[in-house]
Amino acid sequence: MKQPESNWFSWRLACVMVVTMVFISMAEPVTSQSNNRNSTLMRYYCSLYYGRSANYFLSNLNTTLSSLHEQLSVNRVRYAVARTLLNGESVWGLAACRGYVSTSECVACFNYAVAQLKVCGSANGAHVFYNDCDVRYENFNFYADANIRAGVVICGNMTSPQQANFRKTVEGLMSDLRTAAPRTSDYYAASTRPVANSNHTVYAIAQCNLNLSQSVCQECLNSRYSSLDSCLPVTNGRAIDNGCFMRYSSTRFFELNQTTDITPFLGDRDSSKKGYIIGGVVGGVCFLLLVVLAFCLCRRSKHASSRPQDKSTGSTDLLQGAAKYSYDDIKIATNNFSDEHKLGGGVFGEVYKGILKNGDTVAIKKTVMATTRGKTHVDDELKIICNVHHRHLVRLLGYCNKAPLLFLVHEYMDNGSLDQFLYGDKSKNLNWRQRFDIIYGTARGLAYLHEQYHVTIIHRDIKTSNILLDNEFQPKIADFGLIRLLPEDKTHLSTNMAGSMDSGYVAPEYAIHGQLSEKVDTYSFGIVVLEIISGKRCHNVEGDESIGQSLLDHAWNLYESGTHLNLVDERLDPNEYVIDVKKIIEIALMCTQSPVSSRPAMSEVVTLLSDKSQEEMPPVRSTFHEDDKNIKVDTLTSLSSNATASSIQLSGR
Repeated sequence: MKQPESNWFSWRLACVMVVTMVFISMAEPVTSQSNNRNSTLMRYYCSLYYGRSANYFLSNLNTTLSSLHEQLSVNRVRYAVARTLLNGESVWGLAACRGYVSTSECVACFNYAVAQLKVCGSANGAHVFYNDCDVRYENFNFYADANIRAGVVICGNMTSPQQANFRKTVEGLMSDLRTAAPRTSDYYAASTRPVANSNHTVYAIAQCNLNLSQSVCQECLNSRYSSLDSCLPVTNGRAIDNGCFMRYSSTRFFELNQTTDITPFLGDRDSSKKGYIIGGVVGGVCFLLLVVLAFCLCRRSKHASSRPQDKSTGSTDLLQGAAKYSYDDIKIATNNFSDEHKLGGGVFGEVYKGILKNGDTVAIKKTVMATTRGKTHVDDELKIICNVHHRHLVRLLGYCNKAPLLFLVHEYMDNGSLDQFLYGDKSKNLNWRQRFDIIYGTARGLAYLHEQYHVTIIHRDIKTSNILLDNEFQPKIADFGLIRLLPEDKTHLSTNMAGSMDSGYVAPEYAIHGQLSEKVDTYSFGIVVLEIISGKRCHNVEGDESIGQSLLDHAWNLYESGTHLNLVDERLDPNEYVIDVKKIIEIALMCTQSPVSSRPAMSEVVTLLSDKSQEEMPPVRSTFHEDDKNIKVDTLTSLSSNATASSIQLSGR
């Protein structure tokens, strides 16, 4: 679907009504032209802040809203998410219709919401609530949000004549709905219940956003259920929040054939009571067993403390997630570090192929640990690395300390490193599908290191030789976190390490100023992607009129002339890549932009690579100035458990 022209967005700031962090009630209903259904606006919110670039933000917002509209137009779709993430102006959008509305009613309600959102202009976040739907957008991923802002309760103005019975009926029905809704497949339940000694009926629904976990949905509904108590015994009430919605009324607002059979989701109360009794007995037995186990472990630890230390390591401690090997084990595995077993080497030391006693093939890295940081520091850093588990990261299996050497035992990759396939004798074996899988897998591995592991790990040395391939040509990133194990005088790019690292991969703010953030890895990833696509090294382009140019400059020149398909490796079959490659090149160029804030996070890169339908804004070429004075940075100094990512803002064109 082509993105439609948005006239009201083009007004931009000139037509903005300044609405700041406030909810506004509007009593006048808006009526659908197509089905005469009332869609009453309940509340809306506009962010106080604006995007850095109104043009890019509004264009990305238009694309996101268009995608939401397209999804909701599909029959029986009541929930949609979309995001547009280019040029540093991310827009994440969500639209949710109540489960009882038809497709046409859902789309009509969405259109009302979009029309209402225009009062927010280029504010970088907004949320509007209607009876039948709500629509929200922000400049960050809010999909898992619930109960972020204080929930809002809207009560009617008519009190039930049977106050006691009405209250009891509503409380019972809403309590059952808050229990049932999180257990349904679509987080939605609608039900009715007659009021005792009356000819009246209560109609009610409960609904959560599908991106919430079941526990968060339950928590959100519990909170809204409690807040609705303030409405009773008024005959209708609505409770809204970022993540959930509840409503009851004595007037029918959905059809009787649209109710949910909530009985299977409530469970047998008698069985629950029995379960509590059984659980109490079992819990008591388990407690006694834990006491006995704790006593045994305590005695065992006292015995262990009297054991002599292992002379090969100087320690009896086992790092969680990794085995401890003796120096003799390592020597035997590598045939005394023979040249026949040597796989290569680099700034982190030499790498050998090893065969362990059990027959497993491993890669053993020999690193010099001449450092004043001490054994405690090394152990802390190793614990972080040992517990990293991800499909696209090389696993650390074990280690051995033999001062001043540290030996790291990694899983062995059958196909070696990526650079051997791009530039060596094996280059003919990589087709476009394999290259794309390597790009995508590498992005996922970096996103895990940056955002999903409990400690932020910045690699600092992403390049093709540090991307290994398993027997299925799936990528695994090597050497992550190892820079923290080097001696102090080798951990900074501007000192001894500068000559060792391939400068073509290094982000300019790190190479020139030594300023570090996750976006350093994003830049290097962009360069690696260009190498994978072109089959050329990043330092210079050979074999055409652009000899002497860096691969990055060559790619930008082709892109700006609209000929970036000429960057693609001649050995690839055009029938394989024609659909994807332009988009991948543009994502790679996005990753190399300055200022740093304009580069996407690696999680956003993963989203862009996996979203086949999204229309993106083009990347913008920029120049990094070596004399740039407007640099603000908090440098990451450690990968210990309290480490946080640095924050960098660079001025640029």
